[in-house]
Amino acid sequence: MGGCKCTNCSCKSYSAVFEALGNQNRLHIINALRKEPHNVSEIIAKTGLEQTCVSHCLRKLEEGGLVDVERQGKFRVYTLNKKTVEPLLQAIDQHTKVKR
Repeated sequence: MGGCKCTNCSCKSYSAVFEALGNQNRLHIINALRKEPHNVSEIIAKTGLEQTCVSHCLRKLEEGGLVDVERQGKFRVYTLNKKTVEPLLQAIDQHTKVKR
């Protein structure tokens, strides 16, 4: 499997997004952030994931542009990228016929 031979290709950025979405732990975090922002401790409490797992997942989600982070005092608060990710999640919900 070699590199993409397309010109003006979006494959690399698409790959980063699909890689971020293709992990169940990251999807748990995304779902935790759908309603409101959370810091790492709150995400751990909501998902039951280990701290190191949450930190690694958040890094991937941030790199893929799926979450935004803002410092609030000593905490880093993570927010779902509502502008682009929420519509994508709604389309996936509709596609898989998940009712919210």
